[in-house]
Amino acid sequence: MTILYAAILGLVQGVAEFLPISSSGHLALLENIMGGAGLMELDNSALFNIMLHLATLLAVLAVYWKDVCAMVFELGNMGGDLIHGRGLGIHDRPARKMIYMLILATLPLFLIVPFNDAIESLNNIPWFIGAALILTGTLLYISDRLPAGTKNVRTMTAVDALVIGLAQGLATMPGLSRSGTTIAAGMGRGLKRSFAVRFSFLMSLLSVAGAVILQVLDVAKEGIDTAMLPAYAVGMAVAGVTGYASIRLLQAIVRKGRFGGFAYYCWAVGLVSIAVSIWL
Repeated sequence: MTILYAAILGLVQGVAEFLPISSSGHLALLENIMGGAGLMELDNSALFNIMLHLATLLAVLAVYWKDVCAMVFELGNMGGDLIHGRGLGIHDRPARKMIYMLILATLPLFLIVPFNDAIESLNNIPWFIGAALILTGTLLYISDRLPAGTKNVRTMTAVDALVIGLAQGLATMPGLSRSGTTIAAGMGRGLKRSFAVRFSFLMSLLSVAGAVILQVLDVAKEGIDTAMLPAYAVGMAVAGVTGYASIRLLQAIVRKGRFGGFAYYCWAVGLVSIAVSIWL
């Protein structure tokens, strides 16, 4: 059963992390609905959380490896420019500007750190998660009806990056989709649909890496139960494969202009969550 639960959580993580339906909200609802020692043991394991995050990190790297390679190469160019006194200006280098924009978009997350405990407590409030899912659906519905944006990495501004970063900070609350909220914010700032998706997923690399680093400290305190490693590995594999497929699916959906279709799903799950919380 432990391996089954790990696979279920991996599936939820891989699908909901990238599709705009909130992975944190679905995992919290799954925990509240299903319960059980096996599920709780896995979901509260810092090591398992790290492995799930690493799986989604690898999925993003697999899809956007060209962008990542370009930015890594550009970091080398930046080092060379510093050594030779040329400064760190953009100099018509899209990869360098992308690095700057991603850093700016990540900064608002530091504003959320003091509220981590309060945000974590929201995982135990199904009606709040349901309300947040309804809000996610509303953002998706509105963003899908905005005029098509024209901005790309060359024309986006620092304000654009900070607004998208603030959206990512708010999406740390369970039920608010990180991908949905940041993509909607990007589209609201006039980014091209495809670029809004690309920027959102590249931005997740920094936030996921930061989450992994923080959770490593928890693992050091918690220790590792080697008997659980097979279940962890299954969950990680399922999350990675489904995560990759989810990114590709979302890319195709956005190209067809049907991004807001996820709104109806979020509304339905949100309403059911609120109804169940009231009934129970």
